[in-house]
Amino acid sequence: MKKFSLVSSLLCTALVFGCGDDGKPGATGATNPTTNNTTNNSGDGTDSETSTGNASDTDGTPGTTTTASSPGTTPTTDGPTSDTTAGTDTTDGSFIMPPDGGGGTKECDPWTQDCPPGEKCMPYSGDGDNSWESLKCTPVMENPGQTGDPCTVEGSGVSGIDSCDVGHMCWNTDPDTGEGTCVRFCSGSPDAPNCDVPGTACTIVNDGVLILCLPSCDPLLQNCPGGDLCIPNPQNSDSFICVLDASGEEGQEFDVCEYANACDPGLYCFNSELATECDPNAAGCCLPFCDLMAAECTGANAECLALYEEGMAPPGLENVGFCGLPQ
Repeated sequence: MKKFSLVSSLLCTALVFGCGDDGKPGATGATNPTTNNTTNNSGDGTDSETSTGNASDTDGTPGTTTTASSPGTTPTTDGPTSDTTAGTDTTDGSFIMPPDGGGGTKECDPWTQDCPPGEKCMPYSGDGDNSWESLKCTPVMENPGQTGDPCTVEGSGVSGIDSCDVGHMCWNTDPDTGEGTCVRFCSGSPDAPNCDVPGTACTIVNDGVLILCLPSCDPLLQNCPGGDLCIPNPQNSDSFICVLDASGEEGQEFDVCEYANACDPGLYCFNSELATECDPNAAGCCLPFCDLMAAECTGANAECLALYEEGMAPPGLENVGFCGLPQ
C-alpha cells in the first residue's frame, strides 16, 4: 500500500489543536506511529496509519516512515520542527505537536490508569504551549461524564483537569466556555490498541500522551460532525478519522501548512513539491482530496492521483485520490 507523508502532525506526526474560524479548538495531527491495525471491533475498518515523514516515495507522492509507537502517542513524522502553525490561533486552544525527542513529564500511564483512587491519568501541557506533551494524575470530579457526555475543563483544554470519568478526557473544548465532549481513551496496550466505541478508531499521538477513540469518516464526503476534518489516521493509513480543524484563517488550497489538521475540510497537508503553486521552501502545502471517478483539480497540470496503489485500497476508499503533479 502506498504511504503518503503527512507533513504536519496528524498525517505528518502529531495533532495540533487551536482555535478555528468558528472559535472552536482545531487540531492537526502528528502522532507516533504504531504498526498495529487499530480499527474498532465494529468492523468499520477505520484504522489510521502510522506517523509519517517528509520523504517522498519513488512515485513522487509523499512518503512515510514508520517507527515503533510509544504508549499513548499520536502519529508523528520527521517533519518541521517550527513552533508556529500557519493561520492557527494558539491562544486558548489545545495543540498536538510533533515530539521533540524528549517529550514531557510522564508521571502515570493512561493505558493502565495507575493513579491513586479518586484520580485519573491525564494528558496536559506542562510548558504552556497549548500542546499535550505530559501526563499527570488529576482529580476525578463528582458524577463524572461518560463517553459522549458534555463536559467542562478547568483553566484550558490542555490543563488536564476536566469533568470526565477515568479513561476519558474533555475534547473539542470551546476556548470561551471551556465546554466540550467526553471522549474515551483507547483500551488494550500500545502494541495492541483497541476501541470499544462503535464507529471509532484508536489514534495514538504526541509521543503516547494522547490515546483517543475518534470517529471514523469518509475523506470524499468530509462527513465529520461540527466542522471537524476527515484526515488519514496517523495510527493506520487504512482509515480516516475526524479531528479538530486548526487551520484558523489559513488552510486554503496551496497554503503553507505544518500540521496534518492545519488545512480546511477536504484538504490535507501534503509535500509542497506536489503543486507548482505551493511554496517550494515550505514543509507542507494544503492540497485537496479528489474522487478518482469524478476528478476535478484546479492546480496547474495537476491530476487526481490515487492515494493507494492499485488493488491495495481498503474497502470503501478505492476512489480516494489527491490533486497533485504526476511524478
